Order: sequence, then C-alpha cells, then structure tokens
Amino acid sequence: MRRILHPLHVVTLALLMTALAVPAFAGQTEDKRADNATRVLAEILRIPEESIPTKLLVEAQAIAVIPDVVKAGFMVGGRGGKGLIAVRGSDGTWSNPSFIRLAGGSFGFQAGVQSADVILVFRTSRGVDSIVNGKFTLGGDASVAAGPVGRSAQASTDEQLKAEIFSYSRARGLFAGVSIDGTALTIDNKANQAVYGQGNTARAIFEGRATGTPSNAVVAFRDRLEESTIKQPAPAK
Repeated sequence: MRRILHPLHVVTLALLMTALAVPAFAGQTEDKRADNATRVLAEILRIPEESIPTKLLVEAQAIAVIPDVVKAGFMVGGRGGKGLIAVRGSDGTWSNPSFIRLAGGSFGFQAGVQSADVILVFRTSRGVDSIVNGKFTLGGDASVAAGPVGRSAQASTDEQLKAEIFSYSRARGLFAGVSIDGTALTIDNKANQAVYGQGNTARAIFEGRATGTPSNAVVAFRDRLEESTIKQPAPAK
C-alpha cells in the first residue's frame, strides 16, 4: 500500500535536505574570490622588474589584493571591489588572509579604464592596526601614495616617502602606481565567518587564533606571499 507523508513530515524533510546541502555550497563564493586574488598576486610577482619593487614586498607589513575594482565613470568616484589582505607576523611569516571590501572615493585609473586590479602595500604597522579595527579611509586614517614601479625603483617624492601605504593598479596588461583617495577599506565579516566560522574576527585571523580551518584556496594566497616575499638573511660581516 502506498504511504502518504503527512504535510508536516514533508516540510521537515525539505528543511533537512536544505540544511544538508548548505555545506556543499558554503564558502564557494569566498573560494572564487581567493582564487582570483591569488592569481592576480602571482601574475604581478612573476615580473618584479615591471611591478612592485622586491624590497617593498620583502619589508611590507601587510598586502591587500582586490581584483576587478570597478570605477563608476571617467575619473569619478569608484564603486569598489572585494579581495583579501594578509598581515606579516612578528616572526616574519604571513597570516591567513582576511576578506575585505574597497568602496567609495576616487580611483585614478588610466583614461578609459573602468576596471582594474588593485594592490595595496602597507609599509607600517600603524596601517595594519587600523584595518583590524574594521574600517579605515585611505588618505584619511592612513596616508597613501601611488607606489614606485620596477626592481630598482625608489620613492622619490616627499609624498611617497611619508606614505604608510603604496597603491598600485593593473589594467589592460599595464601595471602602475595609482592614486586612491577617500576610499574605505572594510573588513568583510560575513565572508570571514563563512570561511573561518562564526565569531572569528579579523584580529583573530591575523593572530592565528581563528577556530575554523580555511580552505585550500584561501591558504594558497598566504602561501604565495610566503614564497615570494622571503626576507633574505643579512650578509655576514
């Protein structure tokens, strides 16, 4: 005899199936973001003589990569993008990355460019301390300047010498320092908790106290930094 399920049982079964399906999809969006950030980082680091000077990378206190930052119009306010940031610990190693958002302000992209990859190189720990608090403004809470390009490039202006953060962009195959003013950099807590679990803050992630284990895609971003920014030992006297 054919058994007919009670409507309440049908609803319960549907909810159970939905709950079981969530883990299969949870974090997929974040993994894609991590993959894109790692790809951009790898491509930029592959040709140091045409991108961020090696010395800056080796001495950086934090590095943020935000792929496909979208500008609203020609030389006007930007709509922003999403990416990752990792912080260098006191032992010289890189933390697991936190997810971030970049929004508002102005992006000085090349004429006609509406989308570009943005890289931020933090030169001091003060800028890092600001980001762990959740949000800060580039050019406001932390000084920012278009970064020098090339293996032997040197910061030559007073503005660059004083900057806590160097900013870069890559679009249409061209890599250059970029002006970013009034742009808000914000911790993406929702994405962090999707990857590391509920209750984990950016500070906990940076300090290695996050309770969840990130996916291979997220860890790959940190590993790429480790491989490319190893501090060389001082020469023997």
